[in-house]
Amino acid sequence: MSELGLCSRREADEWIENGWVKVDGKVVTTLGVRVSPHARIDVDPAAAQHQSEQVTIILNKPVGYVSGQAEDGYQPAMVLIKPENRWADDPSPTRFKPGHLRGLAPAGRLDIDSTGLIVFTQDGRIAKHLIGRDSAVEKEYLVRVEGTLSDAGMKLLQHGLELDGVRLKPARVSWQNENQLRFVLREGRKRQLRRMCEAVGLTVTGLKRVRSGSVPLGPLPVGQWRYLRRDEKF
Repeated sequence: MSELGLCSRREADEWIENGWVKVDGKVVTTLGVRVSPHARIDVDPAAAQHQSEQVTIILNKPVGYVSGQAEDGYQPAMVLIKPENRWADDPSPTRFKPGHLRGLAPAGRLDIDSTGLIVFTQDGRIAKHLIGRDSAVEKEYLVRVEGTLSDAGMKLLQHGLELDGVRLKPARVSWQNENQLRFVLREGRKRQLRRMCEAVGLTVTGLKRVRSGSVPLGPLPVGQWRYLRRDEKF
């Protein structure tokens, strides 16, 4: 079902356990059952209803919070997703429910000393789209730097660097102003931007993610969150 694009693997497990999946007309409730590539798979409408009720949240992460599980005494950014931190100008009509936190997980990383847009979702399809192995979704960052960048260094940033023996995908890099670079990437290796800048003699003094795909951070205040609208797509 995941390969067919119907849902994520985690959702497929849940649908099977709930009895929402039929293979060649028979309900399957056992996980891991092998079926023929030519088998007919039918999904109960209840699964689609469940999927439509899943939420995705955009958070403007402050410095000092980790993306995932708590580590080294630092809190996970998800602790900020509570009613009192919802952006007052959130255009979404969705009413907050405690159930919106169940199964909510970050779709990507943002370093503890970085700020900006981070996506939390209950929808496995969105997570796969954003961070799956074949994801090509653009992420845009504004990076404050110190140091001197030569023309050759700029060309290396755009296409020519390796990290951990792996050649990086081409990136769009330009000056936003005299102290800040704008990066557009289609990958997200650990501390990639900081390491790229270090490789060409620059020191990063500030890093902010301002866009994921076609969804911008916009005026969302630091430490606040909003729901992804129905008309928004990454």
